[in-house]
Amino acid sequence: MYKYEELIPFNAPYLVGTEYENVKLAHQGRVLSGGGVFTKKCTNWLERQTSSPKVILTHSCTAALEMMALLLDLGEGDEIIMPSYTFVSTANAFAIRGCVPVFVDIREDTLNIDENLIEPAITPRTRAIVVVHYAGVSCEMDAIMSIAKYRNLVVLEDSAQGMKSYYKGRALGGIGHLGAFSFHETKNISSGEGGALLVRDPELQSRADIILHKGTNRTDFSNGLTDKYTWVDIGSSYLPSEITAAFLWSQLECADLITEQRLEVWNRYHVLLEPLEAAGYLRRPIVPSHCKHNGHIYYILLKESTDRSKIISNFKINGINAPFHYVPLHSSPGGRRYGRACGNMAVTDMQSARLVRLPIWMGLSEIQQEEVVRVLLECISS
Repeated sequence: MYKYEELIPFNAPYLVGTEYENVKLAHQGRVLSGGGVFTKKCTNWLERQTSSPKVILTHSCTAALEMMALLLDLGEGDEIIMPSYTFVSTANAFAIRGCVPVFVDIREDTLNIDENLIEPAITPRTRAIVVVHYAGVSCEMDAIMSIAKYRNLVVLEDSAQGMKSYYKGRALGGIGHLGAFSFHETKNISSGEGGALLVRDPELQSRADIILHKGTNRTDFSNGLTDKYTWVDIGSSYLPSEITAAFLWSQLECADLITEQRLEVWNRYHVLLEPLEAAGYLRRPIVPSHCKHNGHIYYILLKESTDRSKIISNFKINGINAPFHYVPLHSSPGGRRYGRACGNMAVTDMQSARLVRLPIWMGLSEIQQEEVVRVLLECISS
């Protein structure tokens, strides 16, 4: 038996250097429960970045997705079309309201929802299409928005991985009717835990504030628009603390630098792995020319005949944490219980079984990346 010592972790949270000072300032401002100066700084920045008329900070991306379900009054039996290859929160946020996630297959190239399979999945009970921008690479939003308009459906963007990514020049998260970001510690821009809800529809904006504040009219009361602060609608506790917002503000101020350096690491992998792809050992990620990504994930797709568990195990022996990703939701116990698959899920099954994510984080050195590729080649060619 070997003793595993992690020399190259999969992820390493990055500090820009001003986080602690901002947290101190938040404490000095005596507003710690949320909604203070740093919350406003973050939401204003996100509104400018995404061209969204309203952004609300939440304590997680999951919370933002749950708020979407509440805002749209989704409930028992309503069907929500989404990819199966995604994190459980994408489905769970709607399943807890009694909705039925309807899983469709993904594209072979980007691993995003196959826009050509959305129409066949639509039934009289369909209410929304949830898109997930895998690895920060955009879904085909023009086609999806056209389907939604023709069918009178809403498009919800799970842009958890999409901060500083674009589709034809438009920021991800701000294209659909509602969008969600994640600031979890594994994301490029992080506050440990955290998220944001983007609201484009003006008719939903005031209600979003009510849901955020536990179903009360606190925002109107604070703005002097009513003389009573009371319960007026359903809602819950979704607002993050001002400490979280203070930390996040440091990261947002350096978002361009962080993205630039993430892309440097991503591009270095892409060059190092080109010979392995040419030799037929694997396939590198594909980014369409009209999509600008953020270097969030670097994954490889192994040949179907390659033993993935052997590759991951060999990485581990060499102190490298290189995991696979999602177990497709349509094949999970929860997915079978609460949702259903529409059509053949062959691409999802095939690509999910071949995928390995390589370590990627700010500060990952060229020497470390070369070691990752060396270990991969040694195992894959033996």
